[in-house]
Amino acid sequence: MRMVQESKVTQLTYLPVMFPVNCYLVEEDEGLTLVDAALPNNVGAILAAAERIGKTITRIVLTHAHGDHVGALDGLKERLPEAKVYISERDAKLLRGDASLEEGEGTAPIRGGIPKGILTKPDVLLRENDRIGSLSAIAVPGHTPGSMAFRDERSGIVIAGDAFQTRGGVAVAGHMKLTFPFPAMATWNAAASLESARKLAALKPSVLAIGHGNMLSSPVQAMEHAIRAAEANLKKKGLIRHVT
Repeated sequence: MRMVQESKVTQLTYLPVMFPVNCYLVEEDEGLTLVDAALPNNVGAILAAAERIGKTITRIVLTHAHGDHVGALDGLKERLPEAKVYISERDAKLLRGDASLEEGEGTAPIRGGIPKGILTKPDVLLRENDRIGSLSAIAVPGHTPGSMAFRDERSGIVIAGDAFQTRGGVAVAGHMKLTFPFPAMATWNAAASLESARKLAALKPSVLAIGHGNMLSSPVQAMEHAIRAAEANLKKKGLIRHVT
């Protein structure tokens, strides 16, 4: 896996040229926090990257429960039995393979690669503003109902999962880029994604780190441009009435 470092955050990318799938190692004094777990065949590469940094993975934090973000979870947990697993309370249900909707979530189905047969159970169910080492949890529903992002309070880096993409052009989840349409195709609620994107842009991250594509430094202008494009698209489709 390709390794690219920004401050205390290292992006690991599987197939960076063809179909980039990212996860992240966040360095803490006592060890490493892995954000997302990529694909099932990435277990060895993730562990090798941690060894190269020289610290042990003590936490596995999941932005959401799609297969390309949780694929290596069981394999990693087998090799790292002491590592605690964190996911939002809502997406813990999805991690179990249960894609049923809850009250107030409308009728649009949850899309994307719903995991099947994941054996690992989360140790901690995350809520807004929870802290995981240097990371603060941010609820960003839209791509999935329980999607979360994480802000490194030391550096202002935001690990956003699939709330944004940079592969194929910077875009909000649910706004399709024909050069890389897959995050949009896997998005549950584009209007909710738009609200979450506004929330992340308001944090003015120093770096935007996402599930698919390269990290983006000084990303606010690009994020705001992507938000305006998503607003116009949803307004044209009649999915939102007012642009705020």
